[in-house]
Amino acid sequence: MKTFIDEIKENDGVDSIFLVKEKTTAITRTGSPYLKLRLLDRSGEIEGRIWNVVESCGESFQKDEFVRIRGKAVSYMDHLQLNINQIERVDEKEIQIEDFFPTTRKNVDEMFEALRAISDRVSQPHLRRLLSLFWEDEAFVERFKKAPASKQIHHACLGGLLEHTLSVAELVLKVAPHYEGLNLDLLIAGTILHDLGKIEELSYSRSFDYTDRGKLLGHIVLGVERVEEKIRQVSGFPQDLGTLLKHLLLSHHGQYLYGSPKKPMILEAVMLHYLDDMDAKINGIQTLLGGPGNHLSGWSAYHPIFEQSYYRYVPMTLEDGAEGEDAGPENG
Repeated sequence: MKTFIDEIKENDGVDSIFLVKEKTTAITRTGSPYLKLRLLDRSGEIEGRIWNVVESCGESFQKDEFVRIRGKAVSYMDHLQLNINQIERVDEKEIQIEDFFPTTRKNVDEMFEALRAISDRVSQPHLRRLLSLFWEDEAFVERFKKAPASKQIHHACLGGLLEHTLSVAELVLKVAPHYEGLNLDLLIAGTILHDLGKIEELSYSRSFDYTDRGKLLGHIVLGVERVEEKIRQVSGFPQDLGTLLKHLLLSHHGQYLYGSPKKPMILEAVMLHYLDDMDAKINGIQTLLGGPGNHLSGWSAYHPIFEQSYYRYVPMTLEDGAEGEDAGPENG
């Protein structure tokens, strides 16, 4: 029976199948080699280490392969890892593929229909037709529903791109009415399309990684290419409107430092950038706090992108508060 990573507790003996996401050789302080693995299933990730027979074990499997592991879960610096005693490669035919890839917990079809309903709010005829062309593209829709939003930072799951896009679009509908002077049609269209290049940037047939085109061009450029391709199919699409729409895609990362070819220069681009950034960061932090091993400590693991750890605050319950109030006078 498959043991999922989020079920593993300290001192558990583990005998189960995992996907090898990362595989590296490291050296102990005494100069001995060991293998460090990042193991994955649909519930999360956990680090595994092989301390003995490193050379023979290392040759028996590769990154992105399935392996059966026998070992023990131990706590190291308040986080779980597996000390591996035995490891062997497992043929893909022997596994249930849905056990190994994180998948959005939300209903994909319902999210897609909600996003289409938001796109129906667009009244500008050229933008409305442009969005329709994407929805009529069955190959695009299939990939859009399946793609993750990132390799590991946020919404890194099958269906993650759709979940993130819908979330930002819903934020737009909540925040935009608070401000005057925004072109809501342009903002909605730009929000729905801002990350569409990720269906080509990322590969997600096994582990999440970058495609060659993704590495060479990035999702922003790939997305602008697709938008330009569809714009050419819309009769009489205004050039200035196309320029503004593409500016939203080109600037949504906000800063050159973060891979944005342009900084936001119109109100709609500024709002898209900040809402996109907030949604990505909140999801990334929530995922980090909910990761395996965090039950051992109130603190998450250190996040190399955010450059810090995060604390999970658990509010005091009503019962706790009542006990505290009762205890106060006695101890006073």
